[in-house]
Amino acid sequence: MPKPRNILQRLLTQLKQGSQVFQYTGRAVGLVWQTSRALTFVLAIVTVVAGLLPAAIAYVGKLIVDGVVLAHQSGLERDRLITLGYLGIEAILVALLAGSQRGLTISQSLLRVLLGQKVNLLILQKALTLDLIHFEDSEFYDKMTRARREASSRPLSLVSSTFSIVQNAISLVTYGGLLLQFSFWAVIVLLLSAVPAFIAETRFAGQAFRLFRWRAPETREQTYLETLIAREDFAKEVKLYQLGAMLLERYRSIFNRLYGEDRDLTLRRGVWGYLLSLLSTAAFYLAYAWIVVEAIAGRLSLGDMTMYLMVFRQGQTTFSSTLTSIGGMYEDNLYLSNLYEFLEQPISLPKGKATQGLIPGDGIRFENVSFIYPGSNKLALNNVSFRIRAGEKLAIVGENGSGKTTLIKLLTRLYNPDKGRILLDGLDLQAWDLGVLQRRIGVIFQDFIRYQFTVGENIGVGDVTRIEDRELWQVAADKGMALPLIEQLPDSFQTQLGKWFRGGQELSGGQWQKIALSRAFMRNKADILVLDEPTAAMDAEAEFQIFERLRSLTQNQMAILISHRFSTVRMADKIMVLSGGKVVEQGTHEELLQAGGRYAHLFRLQAAGYQ
Repeated sequence: MPKPRNILQRLLTQLKQGSQVFQYTGRAVGLVWQTSRALTFVLAIVTVVAGLLPAAIAYVGKLIVDGVVLAHQSGLERDRLITLGYLGIEAILVALLAGSQRGLTISQSLLRVLLGQKVNLLILQKALTLDLIHFEDSEFYDKMTRARREASSRPLSLVSSTFSIVQNAISLVTYGGLLLQFSFWAVIVLLLSAVPAFIAETRFAGQAFRLFRWRAPETREQTYLETLIAREDFAKEVKLYQLGAMLLERYRSIFNRLYGEDRDLTLRRGVWGYLLSLLSTAAFYLAYAWIVVEAIAGRLSLGDMTMYLMVFRQGQTTFSSTLTSIGGMYEDNLYLSNLYEFLEQPISLPKGKATQGLIPGDGIRFENVSFIYPGSNKLALNNVSFRIRAGEKLAIVGENGSGKTTLIKLLTRLYNPDKGRILLDGLDLQAWDLGVLQRRIGVIFQDFIRYQFTVGENIGVGDVTRIEDRELWQVAADKGMALPLIEQLPDSFQTQLGKWFRGGQELSGGQWQKIALSRAFMRNKADILVLDEPTAAMDAEAEFQIFERLRSLTQNQMAILISHRFSTVRMADKIMVLSGGKVVEQGTHEELLQAGGRYAHLFRLQAAGYQ
């Protein structure tokens, strides 16, 4: 048999865990208050009113019944008018109760919309502060999925439960005051009859939450499969390779597995809920019989009997509702832990504040830079060193996975090196103000975004501070050789691109690359231009014209070009060959050919393909 001390310790542990579970209640109330103080205040007022009125209606109902009996016995007009007066009072109270309940519904509906928007904004604002490392981490995506799935509705649900408890507590106090006139033990029976259902509900809420947390990867996989089946940019390949049936079967398989878990939990929750609710029913009819016996014995009037039966039934329902609200708060707190776990994700704040370097015009220096992606044990870059002088053009070549794009991510401060340092104008990149640094760099990535915006906005996003600058659109489009294409579109720079929205125009891969290249030229004050496979979707003639133009437009800018076409990279001032994250060769086109190394081998292989 457990010792009293052990039982006490276990109880204290459970209370401590319970207090931790409910730690988000205050924060949720604060969040709702910040969302709309007026609506929160209205919600509080109508909650109090809705809590007071039911007992008042029950008491007035007793007066009506007793008044009817008295008026029937006395036959006096005065007693008849008083009873009708009670009836009028009850009608007013019922109207007020209906109004307060309607007020609760309206307030909660409006708050639900506003709060959903606020929480989504909090999530998106948090996402903007996170590093690239978070977005390349599957566990982080699970955390974001859990935060977004139900967190927008849970804060209001938690606050609604809190106000519901307040409302029910007020009602219970008034019910208890009336019921105590009958018997103290009736109040005890009322309270105890709802406890088993509460315990079961809380337990099943915890099980449901654990299922929710475990399912984040499967939920993301379902969303991804939906995207593959239903998005226009995947439709061609899905149809061509006849992937539809396979993808749909995977989607159906995941659903069936998740549904099986839901079904089992729902059945157990429903059966236990029903069995335990029978205790409440038994308690009510026990009290019912007790009250009837007392009325038959003449110790209660007909009005007293009616009131006590109503009070006991409503009190039992109210107390059960209170415990259900507490169980709901428990469940809501569990789900809100997902939201705050995401919002409190640690972020690394940039420490640099410099707006200019120690040696203006010194260019870019990589000094013994090494980098490993999180979760990997392989060096993506291994002791890389090179320099780009002001106005110099560097081409980087190498097989896929050699570290070319990783190098660009480090230069643009999307990642920080694990070893070594990167200098710009003689100053470590870590010491630069991040905004100032990134404004000095114009970038077109290999996997650039095809924004479902207008042409002008697609170009304008290259410099968000001047996104509506139509003159700069024109200049940037001309530099990127996209202007002739844009002039042929139905609405020129106002043409909607993509097929997601009405009237959208789709472009070819090469045309999209010209738009993206123009985007890079929006930063007309940037002195570093980074082009990662910028012409991969263009024909050889268009590529040659673009790079000839780039040389003339970027005479005073540093440029880094990543390309697999040697006809392009030979125009650079210097060429660097990467292999396995290491620099294996550096030099001009002629120097590397004479060296007879890897560059010369790759160049001759590609040249042979054109013979």
